Order: sequence, then C-alpha cells, then structure tokens
Amino acid sequence: MRLVQKLMPASKWKLVISSIGVIALMVFAGMVLYEATKAEVTITDNGRQQTVSTHQDTVEELLKEVGIEVGEYDEVSHQLEASIENGMKISYITAKNITVTIDGNKEQFYTTASTVEKFFADNGLEFGKWDEVSHNGQDLTEDGLNIEVTQAYPVTLEDGGKETEIWTTGGSVKDFLNEHQVKINKHDRVTPSTDERVTKGTTVSIVRVKKETTEINEPISFETETKYDDSLAKGKEKVLTEGRKGEILKKFEVTYENGEEVSRELIDKEVIDESVDRLVAVGTKEPQTETGGGLVTLADEKSNTTANRSSSNAGADKQNKESSPATSKNQTSGKTYTMTASAYTAACDGCSGYTATGIDLKSNPNKKVVAVDPSVIPLGTKVWVEGYGEAIASDTGGHIVGNRIDIHMSDKSKAYGWGKRTVQVKVLN
Repeated sequence: MRLVQKLMPASKWKLVISSIGVIALMVFAGMVLYEATKAEVTITDNGRQQTVSTHQDTVEELLKEVGIEVGEYDEVSHQLEASIENGMKISYITAKNITVTIDGNKEQFYTTASTVEKFFADNGLEFGKWDEVSHNGQDLTEDGLNIEVTQAYPVTLEDGGKETEIWTTGGSVKDFLNEHQVKINKHDRVTPSTDERVTKGTTVSIVRVKKETTEINEPISFETETKYDDSLAKGKEKVLTEGRKGEILKKFEVTYENGEEVSRELIDKEVIDESVDRLVAVGTKEPQTETGGGLVTLADEKSNTTANRSSSNAGADKQNKESSPATSKNQTSGKTYTMTASAYTAACDGCSGYTATGIDLKSNPNKKVVAVDPSVIPLGTKVWVEGYGEAIASDTGGHIVGNRIDIHMSDKSKAYGWGKRTVQVKVLN
C-alpha cells in the first residue's frame, strides 16, 4: 500500500477508494434486493414442517428444489402448476401401498388416508358386522400393510321349531353356536353334529329335548271271584264279600321334544291301597223231585251210563272237565258273559311261550289268544272280547277261575297298559 501511495498521487488514490466503495455498495444493495424478492413458503412433508425462501415459479419446481418427487398417487394440497406466492402453505403426503385380501382374492390399493377406516371409506370398501377383518378401523395405515377379510354368509338355524337366518364366517357347528351364544342342554339333539363344518346353505337344527318325572294316582279295579256252593240252588248267586277298588301311584318319565310330548315311560309304581276282590257264591245244588216214597235227583233220571254228580265242588269241576268240547260249545254258543279281563305276555323270562293247546306265542306274538276257565268257556272256542276283538280260547291259568279271562299281548308294555278291566265276552261258536 505504501508503494501504491508513492507511485499514485493522493488525489487519484482517493478517487479509487471512492469507486470501490460505490461498487461494493451496489453489490450489497443488489444482494439485499435479491433476497428481498424471494417468496417465503411453508411446506409440510408427511407431517414434518419447514419454511423455505425461493425464487421458484411453480409448486412443482419448489418441491423438486427441496427434494420431493411427487408420485402418481401422492397427495399435494396445490396444483403442481400453481404459481408460488409469498406466505403459501403447501402440504404433501406420500401414498402408501396397501394389499386387501377378501376371501382369498388380493387387490392392491394406494392411499394417503391415515387410518384403516378412512382408507375403507375412500375406496368404497364396506364390511358387515359378522365379517372378519384383520385390522381395526382406528389402526394407522402404513406402506406395505396387508388387510385380511373373510366375509360372512347366512346359515339357517332351526332352534326348537323356530327358524332364523344367522350370519357366520364358517368354522364348526360348535363354533357357530358359541359365536352366537346358542346354549345346548344335556338332552338336546343337534344336526349336523357339532364337529362338522358349516358352509353356505347349511341348516343347523336343534331339537330341544326335556325330560320330566310325573306321578299319577290310578284306581286298581277289583276282581270277582266265584266259589261253588252246594248249599245254594243251581243258578243262584250270593255276594259274600263286596269288592273295593284300590289305588296305585305310578311314576313316569315324560319326554318332550320342542314342547310336544313324544314318550312316556313307567319307571316306578307303588300300591297305596290294595283292592279287595268281590267274592260271589255260585249254587250247584240240583233241584229234587219226589217219586215213590223218596227224593230222586234229576241226575237219576238221566241215562244209566251217566255218573251221579257229587254235591261237592270237586265233583262239579270234574263233571265240567269231562264234558265233550263239541257239546260244551253248542251249549255256550252265542252266550255273552260279563268278565274280569287281565293281560299277560309270553315274552317273559322263564316262559315257555306255548299255550295249553300247543300254540307257540313266541313265534306268533300277535296271535289273539285268551286264557279261560274251561268249565265256563271250553278250550278251542272262538270268542269276541270287548276292547280286544276276536280270539281263540287256547290257554288256561291257575288264577283263571269262573268269570275271568287273561288276554295275550305281544309285549309287557301292552300288557301293563291293558291292566285289569271288566269286559263283555261273547261266545261265537
């Protein structure tokens, strides 16, 4: 500097200094003016905010300036061709790739929605209450998200006779019932079985089964027993003991299906009051007539080949048994009796199954057969029994005496069901 000062006069040096100052001032002023003409813009990039000063003319140029490449599905708050203005606020969101798989079918989507719910709404995706969706509507979206959807379908439920349509996404019958809080009780029947899978068109049927125990008091009818009495005239009857009905308590298990009774099973019975049988004396004494100087029975007037009857009961019984079937049938044909009828079955432990006349009832369980007192109705006689129909008198029994019969039933339940009753019995031949 000292050398320059020596070589250059002071006046000229001052002029140079002044020129440099003017130039510097002009440069500075230009720089200030350049900066002053920049536009100040706020950019929000996927939630991150920055403020920039720029001389770029368009939004697209500005975004490129800050390193943002706008993709096809990205969201920008302004048109890319829009002019930059001072104080402008530009928002930019990068689109996310989301895969939606519905019942195994995949589809790609691009979205700028922040939540799954907004994404569904933007793309018109609607799912029902019973559809299975892998993500909640409030879950945030992210690039590469995969949403799985299984759509529900209707299944018919018949519950206790009432039919409804219920939506499900599948699984077993058990899963289906649990999903819809359908309770199955101990005796209920479910079709198909609970481990089978439900599909479109499946009908799940529930038969509501209820078992109850009930008690019923029933009367026990009395029987009429006859006793032969040789002190009474033949054909006369005398009541020795009046009959009295008893009472029995029966306990049944009753089964209901969908509210309707379907079966009733006798599980116990108890006699509360025993019945008293009616006892009737039946006269066997023959009328007598006088001849000569003494009494002679009518039996004496019969053929000499006919044995005199005994006045005892044993004699009367023997006489009845020795009568020929043909003759007895002819004497009783068309006659109607009032009798006590009980029931029995050949289907019992220890029973041979053969009647007194040799009929095999085990091989012919539906054969209409009655046990009779042969002295009243001869074996082999065809009879009609009130409430039972036509039958053959083909059997006897230790308790079948006088006006009493025992009708044959095919099984125990029918025999119990018949019980003991008073019926009309008509001899047909």
